[in-house]
Amino acid sequence: MRAARLIKMVLLLQSRPSMTAAELARELEVSERTVARDVLALSEAGVPVYADRGRAGGYRLIGGYRTRLTGLGRSEAEALFLSGVPSALREMGLADAASAARLKVSAALLPELRDAATGAAQRFHLDAPNWYQEPETPALLPAIADAVWDDRRITARYLRKGTEVERELEPYGLVLKAGVWYLAARTQGDYRVYRVDRFTAVEFGDANERSGADEGGGADDSSQVGRTGMTGTTGGRFLRDESFDLPAFWAERATQFTRSLLREEVVLRLSKRGVLQLPYVTERMAAREAIEAAQAAGGPDAHGRLTVTLAVESAEVAYAQLLALGPEGEILAPSGLRERFAAAARRTAALYT
Repeated sequence: MRAARLIKMVLLLQSRPSMTAAELARELEVSERTVARDVLALSEAGVPVYADRGRAGGYRLIGGYRTRLTGLGRSEAEALFLSGVPSALREMGLADAASAARLKVSAALLPELRDAATGAAQRFHLDAPNWYQEPETPALLPAIADAVWDDRRITARYLRKGTEVERELEPYGLVLKAGVWYLAARTQGDYRVYRVDRFTAVEFGDANERSGADEGGGADDSSQVGRTGMTGTTGGRFLRDESFDLPAFWAERATQFTRSLLREEVVLRLSKRGVLQLPYVTERMAAREAIEAAQAAGGPDAHGRLTVTLAVESAEVAYAQLLALGPEGEILAPSGLRERFAAAARRTAALYT
C-alpha cells in the first residue's frame, strides 16, 4: 500500500511544478504528517524531493528528475491497454498515433508484463454502436477531431431541421453515444451539442481569418473542409475554459434531452413483477422516478399492486413500449390508450382460444 502511494506521489510531483503538503494529502487521501514521512522516505531512497519553506512553499522534484513506467503492475498495465476504443480512434483518424503510443508503453514495461496488451484485448472488447444499426463514420469527423485537439475555432455549416445554417464554433469535445458522434461546442458564450453527421462543411478559423473565402463561404474557399475531406487551415485558436467538464456537461444535457421528450403522462397499475420490468421496457429515468414517487405517496395497495404516473414521449410510443408488460401492467389513463390495450388484449386472447 505504501509503495503504491510513494509511486503516486512521485508521479504527482513529476506532473506539476510543485505541490503543497495539503494538496498532496488531499490527492493521496492521507494526513499531512504522513506526507512529510513519505517525502523523507523518498529522499532516503534517492528521489530528489525538495521542500520550499514558507507560506507559499511546498514540495517539488529537482534536477529534471523523471521516473520510468517500470513500476506498473499487471492489472495497471492491462487497464491501460483497455483505455482506448479501437473503432472510435480509427474513426477520428488516431489509430496510428494510438498504436505508436501502445508500442512505446509496451517497450517501457518489464518483460514479464509485455503480454498485457494481448491479454486484455482478448478478454474485453467494446462495441459502441447499437444493435440493428449499420455504423457510419461521418466524413468530417477527423477534421473536427483535429480542431478539438488543437483548440481551433471552426466555421461550420450544419443541417438544422432540413435547413443549412452557418455557425462559429469553439469545439470543446467529442462524445460517442450508441454509435452516433456528437460535438460539444461553445458558440456566443453558450455550450451546445451538435450531431457530427449533420455537418456539411467545416472551415478552420473565424470569418475574418478565412483565406480566399467569399461572403457565403463558397466551395472555392481554400480553408474549407467539405464532405470529401480537409484541404487547408488558417489557424484561429481559442482560449479554452479549463473549468469545462465534458463528462458532467454531457450527463446534464443528456438528462435535459430525455426530459424534453417526455411530454405526456400515463397512469398504470403494476404487479410486483411489473414494477421490476418497467425500467426495462420504457425510459429508465422516467420509470425510476415514477416508481419512487408512487412508493413515497403510499406504496402498493392491499393486493401488492403499485399505481404509478409515468412520463412518456407520446401515447403511441407508450403503447409500443408498455405492451411488453403484458398482464403485469394495467393502463388506467388516458382512456383512449386504455381502450387500445383492451382491444389488443382481446385480439391476443382470440389467438390462443
